[in-house]
Parts: sequence; structure tokens; C-alpha cells
Amino acid sequence: MDLTTIDPAQFFQTHVQPFGINLLIAVLIFFVGRAVARGVSQLSIRLLNRNKNADPMLAHFIGNTVYGLALTIVVIAALSELGVQTSSLVAVIGAAGLAIGLALQGSLANFAAGIMLLAFKPFRQGHFIEAAGTSGIVENISIFSTTLRTGDNREVILPNGSIYSGNIINYSAKDTRRIDLIYGIAYDADIRLAKQILEGLLAADDRILTDPEPVIAVGALNDSSVDLFVRPWVATADYWPVLFDLNEKVKLAFDEQGVGIPFPTMDLKLPPELTEK
Repeated sequence: MDLTTIDPAQFFQTHVQPFGINLLIAVLIFFVGRAVARGVSQLSIRLLNRNKNADPMLAHFIGNTVYGLALTIVVIAALSELGVQTSSLVAVIGAAGLAIGLALQGSLANFAAGIMLLAFKPFRQGHFIEAAGTSGIVENISIFSTTLRTGDNREVILPNGSIYSGNIINYSAKDTRRIDLIYGIAYDADIRLAKQILEGLLAADDRILTDPEPVIAVGALNDSSVDLFVRPWVATADYWPVLFDLNEKVKLAFDEQGVGIPFPTMDLKLPPELTEK
């Protein structure tokens, strides 16, 4: 093309002016769209935070996700205004997303489980739970993992996928708990006396609830013992203190009242040649 034959005015009107208009429109689309995306993100966060049970971390995560998706749509619209073939760009983004998803299957599973844990809240921070073969107090719940503190003050970090895919036992979910105790007494011991002792110990402890009432019953007749099942109810926070105190008090009371507690014994029979020596 001979540059000397080009009319500058015509070139400006034909090429520069349309591109400039498209560029201006693309810039407007980007900045206005970004502002709208930010507003939608903040609105979603405020709506989620209105729910008292909503987790702030989950609200911010959903807000950021909404902002990222909306901004992606805005960028594609702006590029389309400039004449960029966005169909190929969308295909590239989709292929990249698929490849990343396949490479990060485990992380995505933990991510999805973290969303479910934060949304449905089977446990909260400070609860004592048992999950994925580990027991401890929940210290932190993040998108990918949950941190527990065990009874001996160890920190255990569990992937959320392993937690959500198995059974979750939350010992702190209810206000009260039942203590399941078994005390074996000898066959020649007085069952009525043993039950009276247990009833007196339970009644003397103010931490043991009267509703529902404690249960004291003969649970089993074993080979060498009569097992008394004791089922008192206590506040969840008093579970371990009451359990330890009752075990000690029952042993001392049974010893004082002469209620025998059987223990395994072994009889050895020696051949006559050894006994004669």
C-alpha cells in the first residue's frame, strides 16, 4: 500500500476513530463493570452476615468468589468490544480450569468439604469433637483444613475432606451428657447395700442432674462379678470431673462398707515332684 496515496482524514475516520471509540467503550465497560462487581460482592457479604449463624470467613470467601467471576465476565466483555475473539479465550480458560482441577483433585475435595463445614456447621470453634480418628478441641476451621488441640496439648491439622467423608462426633453440641459407668461387685456382696451407696453418692453431688433421673441397675451377671450399671446425667462441662470423682468415691465407699470388688485370680497347681522338693 502506497502511504502517499492515503488520505489522513479518511484514515482517521476509517480506522483510528472507530478503534478509539471501541477502546473508550471497553475502558468504560471495564471500570463500570469492576465497580458493579465490587458492589455485588459487598452486597452478598452483607446479606450473608445478616444471618447470625453465618461464618464471616465463608461470607468473605463467597464475596470474593462472586467478585472474581463477575470481573472475569467484565474483562471478556471489554476484550470483545475491542474485537478480540473471546470464544477462543473462553475455551482456553475452560481447558486451563479443567487441567488445574484434575491436578488438584485432593485440594479441591478439601476445598469443597471446607465449604460444607463452614456452611452447615457440624461443629464450631471451641467444641470437643472426634473426627478422622482424632479427638480434640477445635481451634480453627479454614477452607482446606481444620486444626484440633488434643488433650495432651498437641496440634493436629486434619484435611477437611477426611473429616467430612467420615463420622463426626461432637461432644459439645448438647448442653448435657450421660456418664456410662459399670461397677462390678462380688457375688457374695449385698446388692441392695451397693445400690444404696451409689444412690447416696449421686444424690450428694450437686453437679448430677435430677432430670433426667440417674439410673442404677444390675446390668450383667458375669463369670466373677455382678455388674451394676450407673447412668447419671451432668452438664457437658462437668462430664470428666464428675466421672473421676465418682470412681474414687465409689471405691472408697465400697471399701468402708465391705462391698467386695472382684479381681482376676489364678490358682497354680504344681506336680508332686516339685512340691516335695
